[in-house]
Amino acid sequence: GQDTAPAAAPERGQDGPAAPAAAAAPRARVAPSVLSSDLTVTGNIKTQGDIQIEGTVEGDIRAHQLTIGESATIKGEIVGDDIIVNGRVIGRVRGLKVRLTASARVEGDIIHKTIAIESGAHFEGSVQRQEDPLNNGGTKKLAPPAAE
Repeated sequence: GQDTAPAAAPERGQDGPAAPAAAAAPRARVAPSVLSSDLTVTGNIKTQGDIQIEGTVEGDIRAHQLTIGESATIKGEIVGDDIIVNGRVIGRVRGLKVRLTASARVEGDIIHKTIAIESGAHFEGSVQRQEDPLNNGGTKKLAPPAAE
């Protein structure tokens, strides 16, 4: 009897529990999500809010503010307004504000509006400044230097 309840849910015409939350207007500050160091995620992560990752993620991450902890390893593209990398990222980084701290290890290209790379950070790839780094198609038109 009880086992049939979950099966009936899709008929409600929604994409599961995530649909109502995505439609909600931006609200007051929500506590950041934290993925602890013993957690491994396979798949993409999306949030309108802030996330701190200490574990391993194989997939793309999209967030408003994204903190990659020292113990973290990300294999995939990370996208956010504000990205702080203390750990390891293997993949592309796209952010308005990107900061690599001394413990950062990044293998991949960085597309940013502003960037800070601390002494000691390890980085392999290209760094490209764009006026709107979060727009995927923005690679072709680089802003003229006079835009400052």
